[in-house]
Amino acid sequence: MNYTVIGVLGFLVAYLFDVFSLKRVPRAKQGAGILAVGLIGYATLMVCLKSERLGIPAGLIWLGWALLCVSAPLLIYSLFINLPFRKTYVMSGAGDELIRTKTYTLVRHPGVIWYTLLLISLILVSESKLLLIASPIWFLMDVLHVIIQDKFLFGKMFADYEDYRIETPMLIPNRKSIITFLRSLRQPKIQSALQERRR
Repeated sequence: MNYTVIGVLGFLVAYLFDVFSLKRVPRAKQGAGILAVGLIGYATLMVCLKSERLGIPAGLIWLGWALLCVSAPLLIYSLFINLPFRKTYVMSGAGDELIRTKTYTLVRHPGVIWYTLLLISLILVSESKLLLIASPIWFLMDVLHVIIQDKFLFGKMFADYEDYRIETPMLIPNRKSIITFLRSLRQPKIQSALQERRR
């Protein structure tokens, strides 16, 4: 089967993960989550390894590595650390609270930004012609996935999602969300400084 299609199937399974979260079916939710990550990860790896090369200049390849070193940790952080892992991916339901901190102050779906940067970096690093074709398709699948989450699912999962939707942009940061995000990065430092003064 075409690796691009396998990646698309991964995004369709990710949609099932959200449905099982909403319906509170933990085993199906966990299985869908593992399968979605597995399909997308496998498809991405195979497209990078088993494709003709583009012949990208060395300078751009190094830029790709730099971008990879930034985008991959940010994607992992947003999806698996900023969100409470156990409540989001293991337990029944979608967790007991809407996360509106750190990267989720920047946009409502920061994973899309980091995933897009990750795809660009992988194109530069792997020089894969097939990834150049697959990336726009996977990007559109990711955007479609978060649109479905935003319009049909998250409002049912989280009581205060409508307020979050009003105050935080969906995919493209604005001036206010960037300032809020930068302030959220400084808060732990400010709090630890205040604690030191109290001692």
